[in-house]
Amino acid sequence: MNAPAKPGIDGRRLRSERTRQLIIEAYIAIVRETGQAPTATQVAERAGYSVRSVFERFPDLEALRLAVVDVALSEGRSDAALQALDRDRATRLRLQVEARAQNRERWLPLWRVMVGQAEVSEGMVARIEKIREMSMQRIEAVFARELAAADEGERRMALVAIEALTEFESWDRLRFTFGLSFEEGCSCWLAAIDRLLPATPPASAVS
Repeated sequence: MNAPAKPGIDGRRLRSERTRQLIIEAYIAIVRETGQAPTATQVAERAGYSVRSVFERFPDLEALRLAVVDVALSEGRSDAALQALDRDRATRLRLQVEARAQNRERWLPLWRVMVGQAEVSEGMVARIEKIREMSMQRIEAVFARELAAADEGERRMALVAIEALTEFESWDRLRFTFGLSFEEGCSCWLAAIDRLLPATPPASAVS
């Protein structure tokens, strides 16, 4: 039987994990404020720790950047639209658009940094690919009813078009190139996705 962990050891682990989390949060906050990848010194100052504390928890800035992206990936897996797959078309459309828009709004500054790092980071490339894969899977799940009723060619074209439409770059253009408000951007996406989706089959036609 294993001996119980000493309270002091558990406390140190909790403090270390809390420090790690605060360092990640500091990185995210700086990216959102500046649009730039911060230095270790900037992160340490923002988190209230020393640079040594940063590198005690992350071997290098690359590891810290990837940990930050993993936080975004984890958040992306929690999606209100995925909790309402049995709802009507209009509700699923609205929830999908709202969830995607909120995600893009929240993580767009980090996405820009990720894309900038992709040329020199295999880990970042893998995570970008994972984000796109998750996006496709989400579209397939939320609109399974409509996509199942389409032939293979129509289904593929709808998937690709909706995924491209709701990418970070698309939200960036809507919000900052064309100057749309958050609500206007959502309305634009909603109308476009509704047109791209195949017709929803009658409930009796869904097996």
